[in-house]
Amino acid sequence: MKITDIFQRRPAVPNSAYQPPQPDTGLDRKLAPTLQQRLADLREMVGNTGDLIVNELTVCGIDCAVVMCEGMVATAVFAELFAEPLTALRLDQPTPEKLLGWVRHQSLLAPDQKEFQTYGDLTRFIMSGFVVLLAEGVEPGLAFGIQGYDGRSVSEPAGESNERGSREGFIEKLRPNLALVRRRFKSADLTFEMVNFGVKSRTDGALVYLRGAVSPELLEEVRRRLSQVKIDVVLESGYLQPFLDAKPLSIFSGVGYTERPDTLCAKVSEGRIGLLVDGTPYALVVPYLFNEHFQSFDDYAHRPYFATFIRWLKYAAFLFSFLLPGLYVGLGSFHPELLPKNLLLKLAQSESVTPLPLMFEALLIFFIYEIMREAGLRMPKSVGHAVSIVGALVIGDAAVTAGLIGAPMVLLVAMTAISSFVVPSLYEPITLLRFGFILIGGVAGLFGIVLALCAVLANLCAVNPLGVPATSPAAPFSLYAMRDVLFRVGWKTLSQEDLRVQGLTGSDLKGADVDGE
Repeated sequence: MKITDIFQRRPAVPNSAYQPPQPDTGLDRKLAPTLQQRLADLREMVGNTGDLIVNELTVCGIDCAVVMCEGMVATAVFAELFAEPLTALRLDQPTPEKLLGWVRHQSLLAPDQKEFQTYGDLTRFIMSGFVVLLAEGVEPGLAFGIQGYDGRSVSEPAGESNERGSREGFIEKLRPNLALVRRRFKSADLTFEMVNFGVKSRTDGALVYLRGAVSPELLEEVRRRLSQVKIDVVLESGYLQPFLDAKPLSIFSGVGYTERPDTLCAKVSEGRIGLLVDGTPYALVVPYLFNEHFQSFDDYAHRPYFATFIRWLKYAAFLFSFLLPGLYVGLGSFHPELLPKNLLLKLAQSESVTPLPLMFEALLIFFIYEIMREAGLRMPKSVGHAVSIVGALVIGDAAVTAGLIGAPMVLLVAMTAISSFVVPSLYEPITLLRFGFILIGGVAGLFGIVLALCAVLANLCAVNPLGVPATSPAAPFSLYAMRDVLFRVGWKTLSQEDLRVQGLTGSDLKGADVDGE
């Protein structure tokens, strides 16, 4: 039996606290033929919730009801564009069919007008900020997009700042996010495919791809995996990431994320698929290659030689961030002869006054560092800076003065911590690798570190997100594609041919059709 099977088995107790997701009953039922029965069924489904607003009125002698959720509709727009034209309507020999025809062909009560037939669509539209019109004798329900709920305005991305380029980042609203992408990519081939997640929450989402660039096989596989998502509530795009990851047990992911619209546009133009979810400012990108963690939008705005230097700097910082502590422990514990004489004397002098072995000393100081980092991240911003000051000045200095930790170890922690923030998207695997290499260096020395590094490389090469090797174009190697990996050539060269991820060496995906289907 696998370890994962233990957590996947359902409890034997009928009234257990853990239950599989259950869909709402009656969502697929068609709307009742009479208006009063529709309203009665709606009130029964929502349990007379306090934010449901139902206004019954007569339009040209036809009984109607306007239904909405309080706080989800723009009141001024509703009154001017919807309520006034509807109440002032006058029809000759009015009938339900004429009212429906007027709404369909002679009016524009809202830019987004939809028709629906089921109670599931009725509740979904109401709770998404639509105004719903139900009329006696009119079979379909009519939904009008007049959303007006409050939210954060477009601002600079917090985690992906840049020197040049746009200062706009995604926000928590789906529709403005789609507009940010469309404004930068005015192509008829850019497609937004609306999807829905969460058995209970029914969270809106959108697949973003470029017809003619995306592989049909890739698009179909993403659709298939997302159709298997059976979760009660989806509140963040991270809920969906495990369903798109090919190797969930790997420390590296084949799914990337970004909060920059221009970055998403660049990825989509290369044949990738973006996933935007309502309620989160982060977009998922699949497939995502390992070398893209070391790329930023500024790389393509700077001169090629400087962008290449910055990229090599990021690779070096990544290796320092998890290898340096393990190498220090391994050399000091098993191979002191490899250290320069002066450095060895300093190390011996420092360790002679500390009570802990070098490995436990490193584990302790990095564990304390992670505690301070988490405290500074979770505490209110007004006192978060105080945590870092206390950690750096008080705890570090006191630990060295008391003889619990050597001064070289404190310097090592500072160098490693700064290096780990150079590539923030890899912070999670860096943290795990750092502790793992410290343990291996303290137990097996350099030989163990070399073997562990080979195991990490094998694990990375095994990541194959949706048929594209995560290590491509380095492994399998492609010299032509390396022009934007270790080096960044100029735009005169890059603009000659566009990249398509399905065409990378080692990819199992087929090319794209002209229609993208």
